[in-house]
Amino acid sequence: MELLRIIGIYPETISDGYGLRYAIYFAGCAHRCPGCHNPESHDPRRGEPLTVERAETICAAIAANPILDGVTLSGGDPLLQPEAMAAFLRLVKERTGQNVWCYTGYLFERDILGDMALKWQEPLKMLSHIDVLVDGEFVEEKKDLKLRFRGSSNQRIIDVKESLRKGETVLAKEFYEKEKK
Repeated sequence: MELLRIIGIYPETISDGYGLRYAIYFAGCAHRCPGCHNPESHDPRRGEPLTVERAETICAAIAANPILDGVTLSGGDPLLQPEAMAAFLRLVKERTGQNVWCYTGYLFERDILGDMALKWQEPLKMLSHIDVLVDGEFVEEKKDLKLRFRGSSNQRIIDVKESLRKGETVLAKEFYEKEKK
């Protein structure tokens, strides 16, 4: 299993999900969306390897910050390497107890619950540690600066726990309500 690679960490940010978050940006993205806000993240060989020691250090930093509202995974695409990401997410949840947001260009139903889940068990393991998933590729023609926590109107903010419980996609409606009209 290849190591995940980190291209950036923001210990306190309000841009990557609800509240004050610890954001981790991973290298590697197969989508390469035109207009991507982070094109330097596309190369999976960039950044530093996420070793066990580095993962432990990250979790300790998260756990030591009492004012954090959660952890955000972005990139690149954090779900590009499902096996390694499942293991990292398990560690984050065990060590910090924080809620996790994950940004991905993959679609929840078709790609993650469909194609990925047919090939590996990891997508389901990953999802068990993700609270909110922002799915869908960035589409420049649908870019909308009034949207909360996403770049284009095709992207969805999904309540993963509720979706898995109900067996259907459930949008996290509370994050849509305050969008500027």
